[in-house]
Amino acid sequence: MAADEGMDQRGHKGTARALWPLLAAAGLTLYAWGAPANPPGFFIDESSVAYNAHAVAESGRDEHGEPWPLYFRAFGDYKNPVYVYLLAAVFKATGPGVAPARYLSAVLGLLTALVLGLLAARATGRRGAGLLTFLTALLTPWLFELSRVVVEVAAFPLAVALALLATRRASDRAGWRLADAALIAASLALITYTYSTGRLFGPLLALGLLLLATTRARLRGVLATWALYGLALAPLAIYHLRHPGALTKRFSYLTYITPESGYLEDALEFARHFAANLNPWRMLVTGDVNPYQIASIPGAGLVLAASFALALVGGWRAGLEARRDPWWRFLFYGLTASVVPASLTNEHFHMLRLAALPVFVVALCAPAFAWLLGGGRGRRVALATLVALTLAQGALFRRQFELSAGSPWRLHMFDADYPARLLPAALAASPREIHIADSPAVPGYIQALWYAAAWGLPRESFVLLRPEEAAPAGSVVITTEDVRPRCRVLAESEPYTVCANEGAPRTPAPLEGDDLRAEIRALEVPQRAAPKERLKIRVAVRNAGGALWPARERGLSPLQLSAANHWLDAEGRVVTNDDGRGALPRDLAPGEEAEIAFDVNAPRRPGLYLLEIDMLQEGVSWFALKGSKTLRVPVRVE
Repeated sequence: MAADEGMDQRGHKGTARALWPLLAAAGLTLYAWGAPANPPGFFIDESSVAYNAHAVAESGRDEHGEPWPLYFRAFGDYKNPVYVYLLAAVFKATGPGVAPARYLSAVLGLLTALVLGLLAARATGRRGAGLLTFLTALLTPWLFELSRVVVEVAAFPLAVALALLATRRASDRAGWRLADAALIAASLALITYTYSTGRLFGPLLALGLLLLATTRARLRGVLATWALYGLALAPLAIYHLRHPGALTKRFSYLTYITPESGYLEDALEFARHFAANLNPWRMLVTGDVNPYQIASIPGAGLVLAASFALALVGGWRAGLEARRDPWWRFLFYGLTASVVPASLTNEHFHMLRLAALPVFVVALCAPAFAWLLGGGRGRRVALATLVALTLAQGALFRRQFELSAGSPWRLHMFDADYPARLLPAALAASPREIHIADSPAVPGYIQALWYAAAWGLPRESFVLLRPEEAAPAGSVVITTEDVRPRCRVLAESEPYTVCANEGAPRTPAPLEGDDLRAEIRALEVPQRAAPKERLKIRVAVRNAGGALWPARERGLSPLQLSAANHWLDAEGRVVTNDDGRGALPRDLAPGEEAEIAFDVNAPRRPGLYLLEIDMLQEGVSWFALKGSKTLRVPVRVE
């Protein structure tokens, strides 16, 4: 009888071993199938990452000529190195292209699921629990969607999963070996250099290692890990000293923490954001509601309902285990710490900044699987039901994802028209030289450079104009400017326009005296706003002077005319002197009227304010200073 039981157990183990490669093959098919075409096109950040990877693969330099950079400067931000160099290695073998780039992300997603399965098997001592966790990770929408975009965050869940596996491996020993410390330090460094939130999450996770230091031998291991991790951070520290503010500038735009805000105000904001980032409704039903979020499908949950239920049960079981096993305490700490970086920024539930969270949610499914597998008939029925629900909801999500490829919004988001219509139209009109004229807010030049590389076009065919530089007469231009006074449109797909420029560049001149007169009336001005809320304003502006008002040639052209605003308190004292801007959309002759739309930012403190709107000519004067009347609209901030 005992011999039969032993043979039975060995049979189960053999079956489990055989299922791992089968599930891995199925997972690779699931993640890679259709990846080059869905999402459709190539998002502008994907093109930036891919072009820099191609440049490094070809010459060892980034798009700006920097040799072997630690961080990649792009669009005023600095992209992290791990994913770019991985993709450069791929391009070295395959050449540049959308397909190999998307397949790299797919493989990283598959590896994340595999590592989570191995972690579950080690943490629970059950291969069946590991196999089911592997399956759960493969079907988790959050992890799948991150594996479909060619940006740095695609590698972040794998880095986090590797750190958990390395700490679990070390915690199983009475004393850490130097190899254990080195593996944990390497995984922490990988987290730090893979994605921007990792620069905070990595050190937080390193601090949490103290939870594993339950003996002197383990404390020595933690100290060794810290020393090795500190050495790994030395290049980052040197880079920060040589490029002050480069790695923190973007955070200053994203955070609610300002010099004017107090400690209590910041603490309350953090608590609100932290709670919002753990909102089950967002995880299960709506997902990330930001329509400009590239990874998510609008209206689709990020975590399957059965997985969430398993994570709750697993959290209960892990809580019981944590009394004797400190690694589970470390896991709970890591889950909490994973939400901290995103909770310091303005947005609620930003799925990319929360990219570490699904790793912990899936990891918590493991003890639930182990408990259900080790029970009687009732638990086995519950397990079978939850697995069936996981498969059914996973299939439903996959169907949603496939259908999203043809949605107009996704096609727009991923600039699908750029290779399909815009670049061919420009090449047909001027095959040897195309000028690129970008607005400061939309750096579309990178699409031209990327598709030139992917299609084998000469880089010299594309002339990048400076932000204030006008294109020459008769040139063909791909532009993201919203004001194009000399443009004959050849093709258009917002925000891009292919123009044949007619006439010579214009030379603006300063307006004088009574020419600086305007009549402004409100078309759309909200009368109530939340503190710091971004508001959309529409006004009609009439040229009440005696001279033509010329539209600007470029976004940074000198002497351009704009509508702009101040914020005043109820007594008319200036609260914010200079806020939003809206460019004159076309030439405006005396007596003509044009509509101007722009965004303004509500004051940060509640109260009654006056939104004052005026015209100005940059470098010359506000119109009100020359006797023109402004528009004042009361706005209550509450």
